[in-house]
Order: sequence, then structure tokens, then C-alpha cells
Amino acid sequence: MSDVRDLFRHTADYAGQFHETLGDRPVHAQATFDELVEALGGPLPDEGGEDVAVVSELIAAGEPGVVGTQTGRYFGFVIGSALPAAVAADWLATAWDQNGFSVVLSPAAAAVEAVAAGWLAELLGLPDGIASGFVTGAQGANTTALAAARQHVLAQADWDVARDGLHGAPPIRVLAGGERHVTIDRSLRLLGLGTAALELVAADGQGRMRAEALREVLAGSAGPVIVCAQAGNVNTGAVDPLDEIADACERADSWATDAHKWLNVPYDCGIVFCRHPQSHGDAMAVAASYLQRADGRSPSDWVPESSRRARGFAVWAALRSLGRNGVAELVDRCCDHAQAFAELLGAEPGIEILNDVVLNQVLVRFGGDDDTTREVVRRVQADGTCWLGGTDWQGKAAMRISVSSFRTTSEDVERSAGAILEAAAAVSGSLR
Repeated sequence: MSDVRDLFRHTADYAGQFHETLGDRPVHAQATFDELVEALGGPLPDEGGEDVAVVSELIAAGEPGVVGTQTGRYFGFVIGSALPAAVAADWLATAWDQNGFSVVLSPAAAAVEAVAAGWLAELLGLPDGIASGFVTGAQGANTTALAAARQHVLAQADWDVARDGLHGAPPIRVLAGGERHVTIDRSLRLLGLGTAALELVAADGQGRMRAEALREVLAGSAGPVIVCAQAGNVNTGAVDPLDEIADACERADSWATDAHKWLNVPYDCGIVFCRHPQSHGDAMAVAASYLQRADGRSPSDWVPESSRRARGFAVWAALRSLGRNGVAELVDRCCDHAQAFAELLGAEPGIEILNDVVLNQVLVRFGGDDDTTREVVRRVQADGTCWLGGTDWQGKAAMRISVSSFRTTSEDVERSAGAILEAAAAVSGSLR
């Protein structure tokens, strides 16, 4: 036991030191993929190593390839940092090694998911009596929600897709905005509906689905229809007119979100909610004689996986540590920081803010051309002060800034904006 404690203490000491020095670390990786493979690889040893030495070797070889997503100056890919309480709870989930499949396998994992999902539903203002499931992320959540929708709309057309499959089933039309999230397309492929089922509804200049265009399409609809709306375009942050869309569809039936984004829990954690528990369960649940269970459905009956990580511990800890007001403050603060980025960068000649900054996303263009913009992005990424990505928006190259971390401060924004302006000046002296 002392050996185990030494191992865990050694790892915890390193983790504490890593977090304490985040502000001093470059945000980009310090080693290439090939360098990391060389450092970590070689022939598989015939003999095993001592545990502390193995972890120390992993730290030494792997740390140069770690990207600073935990810092307050990482603004790429809509990735949040992980709250300390959520990290610690995630460690407990690993130490306990609970399989979140069923109440029998882990009453603790099942209970914490039920409580955390209830808190989230309350926080988001979702209706009572909804079903929920913890998955890996937006892809898993959207696939699960669309599977429940497929089950529901075909049942209304007197077709049992869980029993009879899709061959011979009434065709389903899937309506989504022209700037939908890419997980919708992959989900349709995974579910056998295919992307040919997708009908794109016109979007406005910020990427929001046009409610009037949706109403026109629905007016001529016959047969099973599924409508997909989004809260937060991945480039602009713009939110579809959800009330108008829901009115046209007789309100919403399912919701998908990522806790590893704005709730700032460790990867991976997505959550799906569904207003129709019967359809949700019919699409996902499994049964076998050996899968003993307590009364009611098991947590895994609402998601595609059986053996699954107990993700609820970290979500529970994040919500318990923040409270309702803390979650709201985190979101508001990130949005304020995004607005500050837009003001600091947009005030400079030759720099254009391409989107209305309504959430945590900022699109920036430099020098009025694609080559200049892409070179500025490259130089900022290489500098290491902060990290952000590039994108293409409405035919133009852009820098994409996403503020998603509880650690981001006004000083981080000012320091990062300064690094961006220095890179822009280095590309074109006319930008300063």
C-alpha cells in the first residue's frame, strides 16, 4: 500500500506543480509528433518497470507535447479548462474505477449522474420528466438525440425502426441550417439516414437559421420530419431564433450539450436530454439475462455505450463548486472577454471583426486578404503567448478566437491581444 501511496503522491505533486506554473508555460506544444513518438516509443520492453519510474518517464517524454488548454490563454476549438474540483472528482472516478453501466455495477455512479443531470436540467430551464444520458461529447449527444427522434417520428408513422430497421421505412426529412454543426452530418451517416436526408434551411449573415425560411419548408412538408437548431454557431457564436423555431415545430424534443466546454469539466463529457423517455429508451436500451439491474432503467440505457466512464462525478463537482450563480458568472465573463478582444483588435487600422460578438466567439481578419490573415494566425501560434485557430467564414480566411476557460482574466486578454497585434505588425507594418 505504501508503494501505491508513493505513486499517487508523486503524480499528485506533479499535477499540482503543473497547474501552479500554467501562467509561465508556453501555450503551444514544445515537441513535434515525430519527436514524441521517438521519446515514448521503441521496442516493447520484455520486463516491466517500477511504477513511479514509469510515470516519471511518461511525464518527461510526454510533457513537451502537452498543449496548454488548461491555461487562460488558450482560445482554440471552443475548449474549456477544467475546474480544480472537477479534476479532483475525475481523479476519484478513476481511482474508484466505476463502470457507469448500471445501478447494480455502481449505485454511486448512477446516482451522481441522476443528480447532476437534474441540476443541469434545472439550470437550463428544461421541462420536468425528461430522460438524460452522459456521453463523450457533442457527437455522441447529437447521435443519441437523433436516434430518439428517428424512433419517435417513425413510430408516429406506424413503423418500428428498432425492430424493422430502415429498409422500407417512410423516408425522414432532416431540416437544419446552412451553418449547422458538422456532427449532424456524421450522425445521419451513423444512423443510416444518410446526408441525402438533409435539407438545408437558409441562414443569415451570422449563421443563424432563418425562421421564416423554416416555416416555408415546413408548410410543404409531408411525412416524418426532424428539425435541428443550434445555440451557438461554431464560428460566430450566433444563436438560431430558438423560440420561433420551436413554435414552428411545437416546441423542442431533445437537447445536446458539452460539459467539457463551458462547464469546464475534464474531457470527455457530453450530455443529451430527451422529452420523450419512451422513444429515447427504445432507441438505446439493451437487455440480456446476465445484465442484472435494479428497478428501472440503467444509466447506459440512454446512451450508445454499455461499458462507460462514470462522467457524472466531475459534472456534479463542477456544479457543486460553482453553484447556479457561478456558472452564470463564468459564462458572462467569457462573453465579456470576447467583447474585449473585439474592441482591442478592431480598434486597429487594417483589422476587421467579421462577426457580431454575441457570445464567446470572435472572427478577425487582417489586411483585407487571406494570406495576411493566415500568416498572422501562424505567427501567433508559433509565438506561444496564446493559441487560437484559423477558419474560413463566408469565403474569407479568419482568425477564430474562442473564450471558454474559467482561468481567462482581463490580463490574459490584454497580453494575448498584444501578441496578436505584434504578429500582425510583423506581417504588415501598416497594421499598427
